[in-house]
Amino acid sequence: MANTSKNVENCEEDNSVTMLDVLQEANQLEEDANAVLGASDDGNCTYNKGYIRQALYACKTCCPNEQDLAGVCLACSFHCHEGHDLVELYTKRNFRSENKENKYNQNFKGVYCICSRPYPDPEATTDDEMLQCVICEDWYHSKHLGSPEEEIPEDDSFEEVICKDCMSKHDFLRNYAAKHSYSKTKKNSVNNKEDVDVTSPPSEICTMPEKPSTEKTGACFWIEGWRSLLCVCENCKKLYDEQQVSFLLDPTDSVQAYEEAGKVGSSESQYEKGMKALASLGHVQQVNAIEEYNNMKEKLKEYLQKFAENKKVVREEDIKEFFSAMTSNKKSKVIVPSFCR
Repeated sequence: MANTSKNVENCEEDNSVTMLDVLQEANQLEEDANAVLGASDDGNCTYNKGYIRQALYACKTCCPNEQDLAGVCLACSFHCHEGHDLVELYTKRNFRSENKENKYNQNFKGVYCICSRPYPDPEATTDDEMLQCVICEDWYHSKHLGSPEEEIPEDDSFEEVICKDCMSKHDFLRNYAAKHSYSKTKKNSVNNKEDVDVTSPPSEICTMPEKPSTEKTGACFWIEGWRSLLCVCENCKKLYDEQQVSFLLDPTDSVQAYEEAGKVGSSESQYEKGMKALASLGHVQQVNAIEEYNNMKEKLKEYLQKFAENKKVVREEDIKEFFSAMTSNKKSKVIVPSFCR
């Protein structure tokens, strides 16, 4: 596999996009898609599965009135709402299409964050990463999540985020934040164990930390494994039920668990198929394939440029027409036999 990659790279100039680049980009796109959609069924409506975490869409065509909020599953977005104005909602927990027990937020209107702006924002002048609160499941710009005390941590420094409003609404979480949020990662590991009375049944032991003397404000960035450190005594479980956050105790609730389930069920990627195909070719055939690809890339760029200049939408029929023309106009070439030296 390494030799194949080296051969492909040597065949191209530094300023040219290689087939390997395309395959790697396609692989990343597939991984992202599998993470969100892999655990969803694109052929059957999820209604009969009950309330589950799933990829959702809001249809502005069917619900133009912002007072009438609704969500549709992946399969229905394909088969019942094809061609409609859909808003991608990523995933939501405990959702069943068109049921009164569903919880809706402003995302179903196509806006996000405390600024209530669409994503992507046509008026934005800079790119800003958006993070999802694990409780309200709204999305927030990183610049609107920061607290006065500290900056936004790097992505690999925390596992989940809870927004400022949810931290205030569920203030018992501040007790845990003092030990298990990003700011204390270096001093407190999830492997550290507190002293508990092992002679008593676990349900009778309250392990919730004391409320800190000085509380921080703003959103909270939680370290890996923080959910497993929540107290599960009867009183705390009752508290979670009352505040409707019992899902925090469910190891399958997290988006990470959902994404992992999607990746496990995914089939062989286009990257893997492409690398296998390249590995089966000789050096000369690889060069020829790359030349054909770059030729197609330039012609497609010229073709799409006309749509951009005329401000026209590219339809599926237009792409089919392009490749049909490419096939019919392809001239025969004399290819050096791959066994020549």
